[in-house]
Amino acid sequence: MAETSAASPGKVPRTARGRETLRKLLDAAAAEFGERGFHEASISGITRRAGTALGSFYTYFDSKDAIFTALVRDMSARVAIAAAGAVSQGSQGLQRESEALAGFLNFAREHKEIYRIIDEAEFADPVSYRAHYEDTANRIAARLAEGVHAGMIRDGKQDVRAWAIMGMNVFLGLRFGVWDDARSVDEIAEVAADLLGEGLRAR
Repeated sequence: MAETSAASPGKVPRTARGRETLRKLLDAAAAEFGERGFHEASISGITRRAGTALGSFYTYFDSKDAIFTALVRDMSARVAIAAAGAVSQGSQGLQRESEALAGFLNFAREHKEIYRIIDEAEFADPVSYRAHYEDTANRIAARLAEGVHAGMIRDGKQDVRAWAIMGMNVFLGLRFGVWDDARSVDEIAEVAADLLGEGLRAR
């Protein structure tokens, strides 16, 4: 999600300084919601972390709910950017999934708060919560379809496969990104790719 579309309707920043302030507020909101949760977080806590005046908050957002919705969508978009940015040019099939997973794991390690924020969105903003997972699954399904077209992946029900892969990635991120980030990202991605490519059947 572009920063300029993250503000409440009619409150899009028109200057570089405004966009910078909006970014500060979103980053501060990530820290505030990530540490305190939706119900305990406050607008004053967000502005204090951002180093901005309370009035600046209302320049871009109507309420705590509004910035939470913007944050969920912003973080969802940043996950997509991180995964896509980790994919090398010309990468296809299992290699592409492995690289995308590595990109997500690195993002989760740098932004551990994403798990609490997305989890709380299930109740605080169910529309954005569902959109996050549906959009992610759609991107994976599109990658798989491209792999099929390139002859690198066996054809099948891409929607079901995409949700299965996403579920694996989410829990790998939780275990090896949030709970413990000492394990090599490349090693985790390699094991996941082997599981996708070879399954669990004994050779």
